[in-house]
Amino acid sequence: MSVPHEAKPRTTAVVLAGGTGQRVGLSIPKQLLKIAGKAVIEHTLTIFENAEGIDDVIVLMAPGFVPDVEKIVAKAGLTKVVRIIEGGSTRNETTERAIAALGEGLAEGEDRNVLFHDAVRPLLSQRVITDCVDALDRYQAVDVAIPSADTIIVTRTHGEDGEFITEVPDRSRLRRGQTPQAFKLSTIRRAYEVAAGDPNFQATDDCSVVLKYLPDVPIHVVAGDEYNMKVTQPVDVFITDKLFQLASTAAPRQADEAAYRELLTGKTLVVFGGSYGIGADIASLAESYGAKVYALGRSTTGTHVENPEHVDDALSKAYGETGRIDYVINTAGVLRIGKLAETDNTTIQEALNVNYLAPVQIARASYKYLAETQGQLLLYTSSSYTRGRAEYSLYSSTKAAMVNLTQALADEWAGEGIRVNCVNPERTATPMRTKAFGQEPEGSLLSSEAVARTSLDVLLSALTGHVIDVRQQDPTAGAADSSGFEQALASVLDRQADV
Repeated sequence: MSVPHEAKPRTTAVVLAGGTGQRVGLSIPKQLLKIAGKAVIEHTLTIFENAEGIDDVIVLMAPGFVPDVEKIVAKAGLTKVVRIIEGGSTRNETTERAIAALGEGLAEGEDRNVLFHDAVRPLLSQRVITDCVDALDRYQAVDVAIPSADTIIVTRTHGEDGEFITEVPDRSRLRRGQTPQAFKLSTIRRAYEVAAGDPNFQATDDCSVVLKYLPDVPIHVVAGDEYNMKVTQPVDVFITDKLFQLASTAAPRQADEAAYRELLTGKTLVVFGGSYGIGADIASLAESYGAKVYALGRSTTGTHVENPEHVDDALSKAYGETGRIDYVINTAGVLRIGKLAETDNTTIQEALNVNYLAPVQIARASYKYLAETQGQLLLYTSSSYTRGRAEYSLYSSTKAAMVNLTQALADEWAGEGIRVNCVNPERTATPMRTKAFGQEPEGSLLSSEAVARTSLDVLLSALTGHVIDVRQQDPTAGAADSSGFEQALASVLDRQADV
């Protein structure tokens, strides 16, 4: 039974957040647990905030914790969240409360689309949301599922002897259900009305209510994603946090050259490591668009990033001359290769000073200036940050620290409106790399100009706390799905081969 084509009705996402944290050993609801610096529910709500097909959002929260969500929504500026309601004692009761709230103010005969989604699935992609909304043009009920990679068995318990297999269903027809589950409001409301007449009614999801009580309504299945996982067990917390750490994001590009000029004219950039390579290219590009740029480097301005006084003086000069600092970029770094046991103390100290302590000092010194302009700090990592390798222990570990520093400061400085991001270029043709590896085959390396262009896009974006991959054949370029988890999973193995 398909729905006649007509103008799209209003679409509401209902975020179901009524669960507790008992299974993950928490005294608070698991949706308030922090992963990658933010509460799980904030990650989930942000996905719907950024979804073009979603008009508004309603949250059904565990009793007693509505004020906590209200604070999160206010701090994050989530404008699509229109109501936060206490959920019920069961999943069914919570859904019924949502249905009642959705029906308020509707004219007779008016309908709307509704997507029910678990708050503790914070890795939902924009693609799945779009597919669900589009499917409601043709169907009244939609589920999201993925094929089962495991063999499913049916068991029966025989007293004290334990469980025994009674059936092994055909795996090719088995699917693992996810959320969102999407419906015409009139359909899910009717299903619950019929179910209310069943004294034995109970269900763990909403599609099963439609399946049982409205058997004539077909339930269309949209393909889900492996990474659209539910944070239920302690191991889920670890896996989800790691996925957020490894996820990469595509920085949106400006429409044309005039847009870059409009956004950069009158802005002040301070570029540490600006003598050559990526830093010099960023400085040149930004200057061509009308920005005032201070390109600082050891060989050009005598600026040693490992010297806090040099950093303070450079920032103070830029602010004194322009009255503002909008962006601070640090591309300075050293690459020392060798076995740690054979590395002398001077080399170790240099790597720590330049690759780790210098960015920390730059961040600390930049804070007051960036807070004034609500600007951005941009750091750089290496694809080796995901896994340290023999003879790169100093470099890999300090670059991993840049990712953690980025994510920590993005959360710490969010209240001041300061954005912090980290660019992760693959092997790039820079003087530092040439010094370490000599000349490499032409075309095998990314150009520093390409990294500079992406860096500029990051600076002009609203992103914060993200790792932005730059690759020669970048699968994220121009991607509409800002979650980046699919790209992250696809590229993790590739990163292991890069330096």
